[in-house]
Amino acid sequence: MTELELAKAIAKVLDNKKAMDIKAIHITEYSIVADYFVIATGTSNTHVKALADEVEYEIENQFSIKPDHIEGRATGWILLDYSSVLVHVFTGESREYYNLERLWSDANQIDLSDVLTDD
Repeated sequence: MTELELAKAIAKVLDNKKAMDIKAIHITEYSIVADYFVIATGTSNTHVKALADEVEYEIENQFSIKPDHIEGRATGWILLDYSSVLVHVFTGESREYYNLERLWSDANQIDLSDVLTDD
């Protein structure tokens, strides 16, 4: 599985669990930290935790891939580290405050229209 395929699979899991404003950003040229960010918003702290839990469960169940590290389980921002793909799940307030899309605005956004639903 390529890093892009993993990022898209994660976006699809988030979409299926009703995450909002899902974005994937290709950051390889701008950072050695990872190749992709997947960013999503939950409606509450409970929803953010449920989204992160679902990504962890589904990616392990479907592809036998576990995150190397998880941070922020008790905050409005949970990070799942899949080495080449970092998943950021925020509350709306936290996402607006940290504004990763602005910080990484030079990086290319990935078209997710093939994995996201229209609702």
